[in-house]
Amino acid sequence: MRALTSDLPIRFDDVTLRAASVTIIDNLSLSIEPGPPTVLIGPNGSGKTTFLHLAMGLLPPTRGRITWAGADAAPPLRRAIVFQRPVMLRRSVEGNVRYALRAAGIPVAQHESRTAELLALVGLADLAARPARRLSGGEQQRLALARALARDPSVLFLDEPTASLDPAATKAVEDVVRTIAARGTKIVMATHDLGEARRLAGDIVLLHRGRVIETAPAGRFFQFPQTSEARAFVAGELLL
Repeated sequence: MRALTSDLPIRFDDVTLRAASVTIIDNLSLSIEPGPPTVLIGPNGSGKTTFLHLAMGLLPPTRGRITWAGADAAPPLRRAIVFQRPVMLRRSVEGNVRYALRAAGIPVAQHESRTAELLALVGLADLAARPARRLSGGEQQRLALARALARDPSVLFLDEPTASLDPAATKAVEDVVRTIAARGTKIVMATHDLGEARRLAGDIVLLHRGRVIETAPAGRFFQFPQTSEARAFVAGELLL
């Protein structure tokens, strides 16, 4: 499963987003490039979720420009997002995936094979007939990943996909994320968990108060943070 075309790179050029008098994203410039997962870290309220929504195209910036592979206002046909608390449809696990395939315009003749492929990918093949709302939290996150992959996106945005999950469920979700990334889909993920960022990231973006404080390959970021904010955050201190 790999998109034939890509929305990458995604470029933010001096992007600001305001809601009423509150600045949520502040004059942010960044490029999301092909490659291993890009992981967004930062304290609550730093702008991670809003960044993902802007990159997905769910929000227009107040000022500045966002481009997808050089195009303005590109339709989100080659990108997908999984929210922190995905909503399960009132149907079976298999039915949820089939609904996503229909919404993505996949030919009906392919639904059976694609459904089986996606459920196997996320480790839910044995639960295909179970009502989706009876799944555990971790299983629901994996089903949400399967649904997001229905359109074979080139970029997949994940908003804190393991928040509130126990260690076993977290590992199961992280294993799926690694598999998706290995298949060529660009992962852009927000997390509050520095351990998870160390395990999954190819590169790190530290956000604070809607600004990019530091960005670097993950190994270098954690070993040699360059800014005082990054050093404090890696050390477990609060950023105020």
